[in-house]
Amino acid sequence: MKKVLSYLKPIKGTAVTAMILVVFAQAATLCLPLLMSSIINSGIQTGNFENIKRYGLIMSAVAFAGLIVSSCSSYFSSKTSTSYGRILREKIFLKVESLSQSDIDKIGTPSLITRCTGDVQVMQDFVFQLIDIIIYSPILIVGGTVMAFFLNARLALIIFAIIPVIALIAFIVVRLVMPLFKKKQKLTDEVNRFMREKLSGIRVIRAFNRTKFEDALFSEKNIRLSGLVMRFSRIMAILLPICIVLIIAALDFLIFSAAKSIDAMTDVVKIQNSVGDLQAFVVYMVMIVFSVSLTASMFVIIPRANISAKRINEVLELEPAIKDPENTVKIEKENEGTVEFRNVSFGYSDAESPVLSDISFTAEKNKVTAIIGATGSGKTTLVNLIARFYDVSDGQVLFDGVDVRSIKQSELHKRLGLVPQKNFLFSGSIRENLLYGNENATDERLELALDIAQCGFVRELENGIESRISQNATNLSGGQKQRISIARALVRDAEVYIFDDSFSALDFMTDAKLRKALREKLSATVIIVAQRVGTILDADKIVVLDEGKVAGIGTHKELCSSCEIYREIVRSQLNEEALV
Repeated sequence: MKKVLSYLKPIKGTAVTAMILVVFAQAATLCLPLLMSSIINSGIQTGNFENIKRYGLIMSAVAFAGLIVSSCSSYFSSKTSTSYGRILREKIFLKVESLSQSDIDKIGTPSLITRCTGDVQVMQDFVFQLIDIIIYSPILIVGGTVMAFFLNARLALIIFAIIPVIALIAFIVVRLVMPLFKKKQKLTDEVNRFMREKLSGIRVIRAFNRTKFEDALFSEKNIRLSGLVMRFSRIMAILLPICIVLIIAALDFLIFSAAKSIDAMTDVVKIQNSVGDLQAFVVYMVMIVFSVSLTASMFVIIPRANISAKRINEVLELEPAIKDPENTVKIEKENEGTVEFRNVSFGYSDAESPVLSDISFTAEKNKVTAIIGATGSGKTTLVNLIARFYDVSDGQVLFDGVDVRSIKQSELHKRLGLVPQKNFLFSGSIRENLLYGNENATDERLELALDIAQCGFVRELENGIESRISQNATNLSGGQKQRISIARALVRDAEVYIFDDSFSALDFMTDAKLRKALREKLSATVIIVAQRVGTILDADKIVVLDEGKVAGIGTHKELCSSCEIYREIVRSQLNEEALV
C-alpha cells in the first residue's frame, strides 16, 4: 500500500491543508460542551441573563466558525481524494498502454477494468476516510478524555470499560470480512468479463435464440456476487449498531448514577457543578465512544484498501515483456522497407506447442507479399511479430537488415501501416479516425488514402469526411468499416503496409480496384494476409503456411505446380482452370 499511497505526493499540499482544517474544526467541537456547561451553570441555574447572553454569543460564534472550517476541510478532503483517484487511474491507463498483448493477457481485460474503476474507488474512499477519521478521531478521543477527566475522573472510567469491547468486536469483524472482500473482487472481475463478452456477442445470442440461456447464466453469477456482497454488508453493519447500544447503555448508567447523586447530594458520584457539567460530560463521552467506533471501523477499511492496493500494484509493477533495448539501433536505410523472417519460431506462453516453426522469407519494396493458409495456421501471429506485439522465441525478424528487437518501438511503428484483422473504429468523425494514422496529415493525404481505399461513399454522406461514426461503428456496414480502416493505415506515409485479412468484407470488384490502386499509387512494401485466393492471385510472392510451417513460397503459377496444399486451397475456392 505504501507505494500506491506515494502517488499522494503531487497533492500533498491539499492533503495537509485538509488535515489542518480538520484539527481546527475538532478544536471548535471540543469547546462547545464547555460553553454549554457554562450557560447552564452560570446562567440558567443562577438566573443570570447576562451570562446566558455572553456565553450564548461565544458559543454561537465558535459553532459558526466550526461550521465554516468543517465545510472547508470537507472540500479539501474531497479534492484530495478525487485528485488521488484521477492520478491512480492515469497511472494505470498509461501503464496498460505500455504493456504488450501478452502482458494484458496475463491479467485479463475485465480484471484491468475492475482495477481501474472499483479498486481505484476503494483507494479514493480510503484516502478521504484517512484524512477525515485518522485526524478527526484521535483529537476527539484525546481531547474528550482530558475534558471528561477534568469534569469527573471516576465517571470517566466508564469510557475505558467500553473501548476494549469495541476493539474486540472490530477485530472479529475484520477476520470475518477480509476473505469475503477478496472473493468479491474476483467475482466482480468474472461478472465484468461475462458482461463484456455477452454485449459484444449480443447479435449472435439473439440470432440463435439463446437469450434465456444467457439470462440464466448471468443470473447465477449475479446471485453469487450479490449474495456475497449481502454477507459482507451484514457483517459490516453489525459494528456501528453494537457501538451505539454500548454508548446508550453507558449513558443510561451515567445519567442514573448522576441523577441519584445530584438528588441525594451524596459523594457516590459527584459532579462539581451538577447539571451543566453532567450535560458536558455526557457529550464528551458520546464523542469519545463514537470516535473509538469510527477508529475501529478503520480496522476493516485498511485491510480492504490493502487488497485493492495490491491489485493496483500488480498492474503498476508489471514489467512489460516487450520493451526498448538500452542501446537501440537506428535504421540507416531510408524508405527501403525490406522485411525478412530468418528461421523464426514462436509459441505463446500458455501453448503446449509452437505456433510458428522455422519461418524464412523476405518481403521486398514495391512488391506484394501474400500470406495464405488454413485457419489457425499462424498467419496473424506472423505479421504481429513484425510490429513486435510479440517477440520471437527463436530466430530473427529483420527490418531493413536490423533486428526489430534492437529498434525503438516508436521508431518501428512509424515505419509501419497496419490494418488489423478486427476492424476497430473510434466514435467520432471519419476525419478524426483517419488522423489516428497520422495526426499531421494534410487534406490531400486524407483524400489520397480515401481514394486508394475505395471510400467513395464518404463523399456521398451528408457531412462528408466530417460525418460521425457511432460507438462500435454501428452506423457503417462491414465493408465500409474495413475500407475506412484501410484508409487510416494509408494516411501514414509508411515503408511497410500490412493488411491482415483486410479485404474479406469487400466484394470482388472493390477488392480488385483497391489492390490495383495500391500498386499504382504506393511505393512501399505490401504484405497481405488473406483467406481468398482471388485476393492474392497477382501477388509477387505468396507464402503458404500449414500448421505454423512454410509449405511453399512462389507466385500463383509456381505454387499451383509445386505446392499441393496451395492447390487444395485454390481447388476449394476456384475451378480447375485456375490451376493451369
